[in-house]
Amino acid sequence: MTAPVPAHRPAAAAARPLTAERVRIERGRRSGQTVIVSVDSTRLGPALGGCRVKTYPSWRDGLDDVLRLSAAMTEKAALAGLDHGGGKTVVALDGSTSADWTGARRADLLADVAEVVEGFGGDYITGPDIGTSPEDMALLWSGTRHVLCRPESAGGSGDSSIPTALGVTSAIEAVCAHLWAGRDLSTLRFSLIGLGHVGAVVGDWLAARGAELTVSDIDPRHRALAERWRATWVTPREALLREVDVVVPCAVGGILTPDSVARLRCRAVVGAANNQLDHASTADLLHERGVLWAPDTIVSAGGIIASVARELHGATRVEAERRVRGIGDRLAGVLADANTRGTTPLRAARDLVDRRLRNSSGERPDGPAVGWAQAAAAPDRP
Repeated sequence: MTAPVPAHRPAAAAARPLTAERVRIERGRRSGQTVIVSVDSTRLGPALGGCRVKTYPSWRDGLDDVLRLSAAMTEKAALAGLDHGGGKTVVALDGSTSADWTGARRADLLADVAEVVEGFGGDYITGPDIGTSPEDMALLWSGTRHVLCRPESAGGSGDSSIPTALGVTSAIEAVCAHLWAGRDLSTLRFSLIGLGHVGAVVGDWLAARGAELTVSDIDPRHRALAERWRATWVTPREALLREVDVVVPCAVGGILTPDSVARLRCRAVVGAANNQLDHASTADLLHERGVLWAPDTIVSAGGIIASVARELHGATRVEAERRVRGIGDRLAGVLADANTRGTTPLRAARDLVDRRLRNSSGERPDGPAVGWAQAAAAPDRP
């Protein structure tokens, strides 16, 4: 099924109304799994967005997810200053997990994904996401060239976690300069949630600067990092509500809700976790409480900035890192604009996105609209 899909996310969502340009839903002829690709926008250029492989209650839940994620990628690419739109792939697994798909079965699954991606004729470029890796991108490469972040040994830019972490640290510097100009990071307290590939690098950076650290992760094995940093180890909930200067979420999204915001004891929230707000209106609650929230669509863009720079523009690693550090300047500009206008950073960021899209010369494809209600009423299997 291929068509422009105007759609509206349920009320508990943070994104603006969803109006994807094109959505394809295919049952993979090799794997039998549902592959969904949403191209939210190509007004600024080919859409960018990773390939997510995970279990969903039904393929309709995967459709909801891919529409939401592709819309967020449009914002992320626009705010990063890239001449690209947003897209996403979701493989909605039937009663299995990504780890169950190994060897020949995984090759079949990825061949199905490559076939759908290739069908967009270059209007969509994919990369790693939850449930996929740079090695998977190398397998996709055999079926489509519209792939980023293959291993460096295979000619790609490799793992995106390092440039993503670099973008986070640049954003932290921008936030601290905005709130405490001239103050050294060693005098500030940080609560870091999530010590995976990105969080661990951010933690090393903060510890090297002498910051006071409270850290948390659902995996107790990461407690060794806390010991290395001489940080206080707490539960994720305690880390979010800790009395600190800055909370740095680098794990799952959806942590900022009316309930949690009412209990926050920090001055700022800035981190790599995607979709941190449960709803756009939560940004207003943060603003009312005097908590500066740095939009995650700006903060977490280091990976796509670096991969586009290196793989599509031929930039060196050093040049790509310079472009990623530009996240700090972009965020500083958004914060200054929000402060001048007395509005939230989310509103200032989205206004910037709207201006970029409005001033672009791109045209949306013609074709009959298929509404969200029609898509939701489709059969259980696409």
